[in-house]
Amino acid sequence: MRNDIPFIIGHRGAARHAPENTLASIRRAAQLGAKWVEFDVKLSRDGVLILFHDDTLARTTDGAGRPEDPSFEQLGRLDAGSWFSPDFAGERIPSLVEAIQLLIELGLGGNVEIKPAPGQARETALAVAAVLGAEWAHDQAPPVVSSFSEEALEVFAEARPDADRALLVGRLPKDWRARADRLGCSAVHMSDKAATKKNVSAVLEAGFAVRVYTINDPGRMVALRRLGVQSVFTDDPAIRPS
Repeated sequence: MRNDIPFIIGHRGAARHAPENTLASIRRAAQLGAKWVEFDVKLSRDGVLILFHDDTLARTTDGAGRPEDPSFEQLGRLDAGSWFSPDFAGERIPSLVEAIQLLIELGLGGNVEIKPAPGQARETALAVAAVLGAEWAHDQAPPVVSSFSEEALEVFAEARPDADRALLVGRLPKDWRARADRLGCSAVHMSDKAATKKNVSAVLEAGFAVRVYTINDPGRMVALRRLGVQSVFTDDPAIRPS
């Protein structure tokens, strides 16, 4: 189990303080003391990996439609900040390359969640493998790559068998161990609802790290840490469990 991953990981940067999955959100996470951040990646029409979570552009930009349909240049014309606050007007949807460069600049580690559009698991995973191989600094803490898409994780594992991977689940399936072993994962990332004492203990006893999303209550952070949870993903990296 890795010992270089902190307890607090900023969710989509610092999603409570800045528009999620933007460079501004990553910067804000660092300002709040985060040492690691998590963000989602998917492909634009022309094959550029972008930081984006939703299936449509509507919630977090002034655009409409699916994020995989425009080119990266077209996506760059959208306002990805005003929905959150006028202070972030003009914030763009960044590329994964831009995000990695910012992580290097700020000295941050990262959890890259592969969030492919329907039917794009393979190409998204291969693109992530290529970009991480080319852009991630050798002296940086190795990233963790996770995904709800087991197809994406499998393809990524074939391309980058040396990379650290995590099985990402909402509910903990009965066959979680077989899935994690098949995908060569070192950790299980589970929802707060799934993070019962029984489930956490079972995963830890099997030798996997446990990380839990999305925790914004300091009391719950304390309880999870007592259970042996290695990390929590939080929208507010300023929170410190008492």
